[in-house]
Amino acid sequence: MYSSLKIYLKEALGGKLPGADAHRKMLPEGRVLRTPDLSTVKPSSVLLLIFPENDQLFVCLTKRPASMRHHPGQISFPGGKAEKEDLSAEMTALREAREEIGIDTSSIEILGKLSDFYVYVSEFSIQPFLAWVDQKPDFKVNTEEVEALILLPLTDFLSEETISETDIGTITGPLRIKYYPYNGEFIWGATAMILSELIEILKRY
Repeated sequence: MYSSLKIYLKEALGGKLPGADAHRKMLPEGRVLRTPDLSTVKPSSVLLLIFPENDQLFVCLTKRPASMRHHPGQISFPGGKAEKEDLSAEMTALREAREEIGIDTSSIEILGKLSDFYVYVSEFSIQPFLAWVDQKPDFKVNTEEVEALILLPLTDFLSEETISETDIGTITGPLRIKYYPYNGEFIWGATAMILSELIEILKRY
């Protein structure tokens, strides 16, 4: 059932991506997309892990603990900063996913990479990798790094796409954000912008 979707996603990720247009769709008011300062940028990777279950396609998200130094309490994809032992950006994404949500990455197929995204507030340059696994993984959440695991039903999400706006307080002051609401959570910032690109790609299928 999903073999044609996997083929489509691989081809789409190898072609022209929605990139900046999809990112701007969820960009907070008053902010612009910026180019990384190569002298201070911190390379990082995230994993957009998708899997089918009960005629629904899911993507894995996590909620960061309030104690985290960067982006506390926010919804994110499994991932983090590149370490010296990582031989590639893809390996960073897989290592972080193993550490945060305890999945067996040997069963995962990397379909490709979405557009890079730069978070100038924290100076992280994010490389997002789209990965596929044939069934729901056996998650083992690391509670020191993840407050909650969120399995977002993409199929329903696409058919009922809702973008809301609200005002929040941030370390740089008040900010009006666009966000995807889900189960009482706000999916905003870099996560929402990366998710927006995946949604635009899936809409073309």
